[in-house]
Amino acid sequence: MELLFFSLRPIDPPMANPLNGPYRLDVHNSEVPVICRSCEARHKGICGALTPQQLLTLSKDTTKHRVAADQQISAEGGQPRSFSNIMSGVVKISKLMADGRQQIVALQFAPDLVGRPYDAQNKTSVDAATDVRLCTFPVKALEEMIVESPDLEHRLHQQNLRELDEARDLLLALGRKSASERVASFICYIASHIDPEATENHTKLSFQIPLKRSDIADFLGLTLETVSRQMTKLRQAGVISIIDRRSIEITNLAKLEKLAGAK
Repeated sequence: MELLFFSLRPIDPPMANPLNGPYRLDVHNSEVPVICRSCEARHKGICGALTPQQLLTLSKDTTKHRVAADQQISAEGGQPRSFSNIMSGVVKISKLMADGRQQIVALQFAPDLVGRPYDAQNKTSVDAATDVRLCTFPVKALEEMIVESPDLEHRLHQQNLRELDEARDLLLALGRKSASERVASFICYIASHIDPEATENHTKLSFQIPLKRSDIADFLGLTLETVSRQMTKLRQAGVISIIDRRSIEITNLAKLEKLAGAK
């Protein structure tokens, strides 16, 4: 009988682990900087496109910090000084009108990148919808890294395309969907980002809605009273359970998606 022996020594990319396929570097076996080793944004976000040496270079100017809910991260019209990976929590993107009215135009979740490379001015205001943890680095550091790494540029392009698709979905909701469809669509949207695996498997899931109901109304172009009324109707229809004012459980995702007008 022929015996095969495999070394347990860490294998550097692009080699693979013979037993398990592509080798994923982790806290015990990589040259990845300590600040990056426990960060899921490194695997799922833009930093997953960087080599250990590039991560080391970027980490020299990296800081991790927390921003409390409702606190501003960056102001519309200001000059961008840094970008951030969202490590946890949700941020809201808003546009300000000349008369002072504000409209939430998008949400971002972990591990999205907050900020747009090569923009000389912030086109939107960014605020923490919930308590968030951010990994922040200077604009120049990331923009120089983009030039060096086509894979990083590709990941940023993928994020931009996903955000474009979500903006189109919101445009459809605001232009064609009824109030009940808008609220159902919003809950499906949040669930798909909070727990993608549960939504794919159509299992029950509980989560805290990251926006206050007044913000949901703003986001969906509805009144506060309409949002509250439609949430009550969804509960009465048996598709959600309202745990408290911010927390819900989806009990019938298939029916919720149907009410949202999903295909």
